[in-house]
Amino acid sequence: MIFVTAFIVGGLICVVGQILMDVMKLTPAHTMSTLVVAGALLDGFGLYEPLIDFAGAGATVPITSFGNSLVHGAMAEAEQTGLIGIITGIFEVTSAGISAAIIFGFLASLVFKPKG
Repeated sequence: MIFVTAFIVGGLICVVGQILMDVMKLTPAHTMSTLVVAGALLDGFGLYEPLIDFAGAGATVPITSFGNSLVHGAMAEAEQTGLIGIITGIFEVTSAGISAAIIFGFLASLVFKPKG
């Protein structure tokens, strides 16, 4: 049953993204940014962790989870080290994902001929 729940919640997040692009005519970049901000806001109000507990990978895989990670890391580190923790917490939690995106983007540019 957990797979079905994850599939439905993850699918609903993707449906929201598709509606933003089709109905509101947002570009993919604007849609992605909107979903990251939505995840950040939901975590700021304490609503994203219960969603993760309910849906598992259905809530942690989509792009909204990146916004959740940014705010979650910043808030946790700010409690321990103060104001500077906001900045360090953001990078502490998300550095692996950001590094992977940079490395794999570079490797893809070596393999494929970029248009430009």
